[in-house]
Parts: sequence; structure tokens; C-alpha cells
Amino acid sequence: MKILYAGSPDISIIPLLQILKEANHEVVGLLTNPPSAQGRSKKLVLSPLAQFVLDHAEYAHIPVLAPERLDEACRQAVLALKPDLLVCFAYGKIFGPKFLSLFPKGGINIHPSLLPKYRGCAPVPEAILNRDSQTGVSIQEIALEMDCGDILAQETIDLDGTETSESLLADAAHISAKLISPVLDAIENASVKRQKQKASSACYSSLFCKADGLIDWNCSALDIDAKIRAFTPWPGSFTYVEGKMLKILKASVFSDSNTEEGETKKAGSVLARDKAGILIQTGEGILAVEQLQWHTKKAMYWKDFLNGTKDFIGAVCSTIEGKV
Repeated sequence: MKILYAGSPDISIIPLLQILKEANHEVVGLLTNPPSAQGRSKKLVLSPLAQFVLDHAEYAHIPVLAPERLDEACRQAVLALKPDLLVCFAYGKIFGPKFLSLFPKGGINIHPSLLPKYRGCAPVPEAILNRDSQTGVSIQEIALEMDCGDILAQETIDLDGTETSESLLADAAHISAKLISPVLDAIENASVKRQKQKASSACYSSLFCKADGLIDWNCSALDIDAKIRAFTPWPGSFTYVEGKMLKILKASVFSDSNTEEGETKKAGSVLARDKAGILIQTGEGILAVEQLQWHTKKAMYWKDFLNGTKDFIGAVCSTIEGKV
């Protein structure tokens, strides 16, 4: 069976490698995002998937399509490859009926949630933000309505409250690599088992932006910790100290029951240092911050940060930008 594989970020490489390794099906082309301008120099950088092919000579024969739009020119380029099936993981564009009609066996999508829960583009941070105990991976048929296709395979992932979006996406990618080959074989043999999604159980993940990373210290330590993990690596979590942006890169809920200092302090108050990190009062509980970064500066472990910011203990973190 001939496959056109669509993906862009690093995680999309993992199931692709499994397909290539097993060699039961032929990957006739890759569809990925076009180069993007990055850094201060605005240098054009290939998508991780495209760069991977460039870096590995054994895959150099696979055509890479990186169109701005899925227009007529793109469709003609895909048609020339004569693919039977579209396989997608984290590509980033929505497929319309004209594009999907190019594939005699349709298309399948790897989605990192237990569909129909968390349809949409950000299911992983949503699960962490909501402090769910479980999420998972679904392989679904691509339908015209987003993430509404029949489920072909699904596996649960237990969450322990320490995962970040980065680590959880990596876990989901490795699970998808395990699930993908049996699904492809079943599609080729016309033996695939489909499970309809229960529309009444469906919910959608939010669309996040950089501003969503601003920390509200009136929230509980548990919720702030979840936010930091959910927004790692993007969009990141941040606060302001005397009007200056401070990124909070890593933290945990402080659980020392002997610490009572924060009970009468304002939320956002930097209380003390501890072996767990820099202690900051929240609306409920204390957060131990382990890694921080002033805007435009390098990330620092909390001990090194305090060595360079000696008056930080006693400061107040807030949501206010600029001079205060």
C-alpha cells in the first residue's frame, strides 16, 4: 500500500520511522509545513520532518512536499505520487474534500487523546491543565468535520502529575508507533474494525496563545503547577516582578507541612528558599520554583538565579507588566 505521510514537528518522525522500518508499506511522499522564518535573523528553517529526511541519506529518495496551501498545484503533485492512503500526525492543516478525494483508501490521523474527548488542536496541554488522571492516543479515520472520524485503534496513558506537554507528546508518539502498523495492515486487507465516536461525550480542546501563559498567583499551587507543565515548551508560563517579565520554566507543589510562613502572605509573594527551590505563595498552597529565566536572559537553576538576584526573596510576582 502506498502512503503519503503528513507531519511537521519532531514527534511526527517517530511513527514514520516505524512505518519505514517495517517496510510493509511504501511511503511515496512526505507532506510537511513550508520553511519558517526563525530567530532575530529570520532565517528560513525547514520543518523537523523535512530536516530529518535531508539528514538521512537512506530516505533521500522520498519526495518532500512543503506547500503553503493545499491548492490545485499541491493536489497535482500528490496525484503524481499515486498514494493509496493518507497518514497524518501533527501536520497542522485541515484537509478538504478535494484533497481527501486523492486517496482511494481515505486517510487516518493520529490524535493524542482518548477521542471523543479533547477533539481539536491542543489535547495534550488540555489534559494536563485539567489535571486528568488519564489520556491516550487514538488513530481515527479522517473526516471532513475535525476529529469526528471512526476510531480504528486506541490506547490509554496514565498520568502521574509530573508530565509536561513535551514529555506526554513524546509518549503519545511512541505509542502511536506501536499502534500504526496493525492499523495499516487491516486497512490494506479490508479487515479494519471501526468504532463510531459517541457525539454526546465529545468535548474540544482550547486554542492557546502566548498570553495564556501569564500566571495568576491567586490560583492554587496545584493549578499553577499544572499550567507550567501544560505550557512546556509552548507557550511557556511567566509572571512579572517589578514590571519585568520572568519565565517560570519548572516548578512543583511544595508539600512541607512544617512551613506556615506563607499563610498570611499575599499571593505571589516570594517567601524563602528551600532545598526544593524558591517558595512562592499562591491562592492555595506554596509553589517551589526550580528553574527561572528573565526575559531575553538565559534559563537558570534556582540557586544560580538567587546568586544573581539577591533581593528576590521578599519580592512579589504579579500580572502587571511595566513599571509598578
